[in-house]
Amino acid sequence: MMPAITATAPGKIILFGEHAVVYGRPAIAVPVDQVSARALVMAEPRRPSGSVHILAPDISLDADLCDLPDEDPLAMAVRGLLSALKIEQPPAFTLQVSSTIPLAAGLGSGAAVSTAVIRALANFFGVLLPDDRVSALVYEVEKRHHGTPSGIDNTVIVYRMPVYYVRGQAVQTFRVDTPFTIVIGDTGVASPTSLAVGDLRRLWQADPERYEALFDAAGQIARQARQLIESGQPGELGPLMDENHRLLQQMNVSSSELDRLVQAAQNSGALGAKLSGGGRGGNMIALVEPGQAEQVVGALHNAGAVRTIKTVVEKTKE
Repeated sequence: MMPAITATAPGKIILFGEHAVVYGRPAIAVPVDQVSARALVMAEPRRPSGSVHILAPDISLDADLCDLPDEDPLAMAVRGLLSALKIEQPPAFTLQVSSTIPLAAGLGSGAAVSTAVIRALANFFGVLLPDDRVSALVYEVEKRHHGTPSGIDNTVIVYRMPVYYVRGQAVQTFRVDTPFTIVIGDTGVASPTSLAVGDLRRLWQADPERYEALFDAAGQIARQARQLIESGQPGELGPLMDENHRLLQQMNVSSSELDRLVQAAQNSGALGAKLSGGGRGGNMIALVEPGQAEQVVGALHNAGAVRTIKTVVEKTKE
């Protein structure tokens, strides 16, 4: 009997440029290996050909593929991969999905799950898909699920590298000269990205001049941040994070819970802090000196964070 095939994918955080990236400005994102999605594919030789069963205990899903609606994101990932490989009648299998990435929290849960599923299934069928193909397939799922996603989640998660991303341009991974520590604080408020993206689009349509200026400012911050990271000055990113958060507040994508956690981090010694991802809930991030991390973690919990994650953006291997 065939052994089970597994694949994993990390979470991600956006350091700079969320929302503005949808409008053509640069954004910077990094993988977060402390959380991950995992897909496991098991052959089911006793079941009829074409029988595909999906188990996702985290979201109480236990169903056959044929019974899942078109808009189900797991079904989209499976059907997208089968279509790409031109497999109409796959050998029977069970797909089991699990994830330690909080849902709707700006950590790339959806893209990570799709990445793990597509990689595991491709390996199950004996196909080694290059990263660009995987990324394109994951992006198709993201588009159908989120409406107008930037493309940053699938890019940073599939390539598992720090990414400087400009929509419509080739992916740029870039060098981290000096490692730096980020504390992530989760508000516990679920925040589907599509809602914040759609609301901001309506505001932009009503007052394009004002919002284009905000997007320009966020893009300039992302460009400065990349220079600092590449030149080994990550400690200088703090004021840029604070300013980026102020811009996101003006875009109406922050929330009282996020603002409270950002303020708590700043007051407890963080070098800078901001929301990360779609906003309206989800996560914020704080840049900290390694020795300050626990102090900031404690302050975030006291201010209402339901969970914190400490991650290190590692120096890029030569």
